[in-house]
Amino acid sequence: MKAVQQAVEVSLTPAGGLERLIWQGRAYAIQGVLDQWRYGGRWWRGEAPRDCFLVQAGGLLAELHHEDGGVWWLARIQD
Repeated sequence: MKAVQQAVEVSLTPAGGLERLIWQGRAYAIQGVLDQWRYGGRWWRGEAPRDCFLVQAGGLLAELHHEDGGVWWLARIQD
């Protein structure tokens, strides 16, 4: 997977599931969450804990991170 590390917009369904990813002005419908985990962050560097998701979104296989403060970012995509 290729590191991206860019902020993205993620919209949620009314039930709180992942619905759509918007990256570089293009919307990708999220077809499924393939994996989900909680990362505690490197506390000694001041990193916040976050929820991580591996999703299939259109033609992308993407790893999304959601920080406790509400920020979404695209960590990696499939090469």
